[in-house]
Amino acid sequence: MHSNVDSQAPRSLKLAASAGLLFLHLPIMLIFVYAFTTEEKSYQWPPPGFTLKWLAVTWDRPDVWQALKLSVGVASLSTIVALLLGTLCAAAISRSKFFGRETISLLVILPIALPGIITGIALRSAFNLAEIPFSMWTIVLGHATFCVVVVYNNAVARFRRTSASLIDASMDLGADGFQTFRYVILPNIGTALLAGGMLAFALSFDEVIVTTFTAGQQQTLPIWMLEELVRPRQRPVTNVVAMVVVLVTFLPILAAYYITREGHRTGGQSR
Repeated sequence: MHSNVDSQAPRSLKLAASAGLLFLHLPIMLIFVYAFTTEEKSYQWPPPGFTLKWLAVTWDRPDVWQALKLSVGVASLSTIVALLLGTLCAAAISRSKFFGRETISLLVILPIALPGIITGIALRSAFNLAEIPFSMWTIVLGHATFCVVVVYNNAVARFRRTSASLIDASMDLGADGFQTFRYVILPNIGTALLAGGMLAFALSFDEVIVTTFTAGQQQTLPIWMLEELVRPRQRPVTNVVAMVVVLVTFLPILAAYYITREGHRTGGQSR
């Protein structure tokens, strides 16, 4: 029997939680407010007025569209690379026993623990030594270093919760490796890969530090925003773009949360 425990949180704890949420999210809400202000060159509080004209101005800015196109392309390619490499690494680590397995697992997740500036400097030095010209592909390689970690962490956790007997049974019944992956493994790890891919896309889309060292003269949307803050032309346009970045990164993270929330329901796992 389970004892009845009062789940009502103290009022002080609720106030502390509310204060913490305000501290985290109030600056983001200010970005949304200043995206609609009538003031073009300064941040006044309260704003002198509100207008929708900056949405149209942003829509007609070709530099914004160019940066957005590059960011979406880089994030998509980085996510694909991360899904392939992260899933393969997770399968090898979780399904095989070999000397140095834990060391390899540590090396896989190390890039996301390192400061971004260290990763950026290392990648820039490697590209220079290899005489690789900076392009969209150098940005993709830079982003893939930490996107792989996100996919790997999701996939390896799901692999470890998936019963090995399902795979053995599939093989015993005559299925080949591809059939086993398609009909047994993929249905069990699919939601983890989808969530990992969404998180990887969000991380890549708004990445700044590593991009600075690997982009050359190209501008992703976050780099464009940084340049606009240094040499502003129309401040509300920068806030409109920032609002779009917040939405583009928030929605995949929210979707990933709801997808993985039911991740404990894995095939072959006893309750």
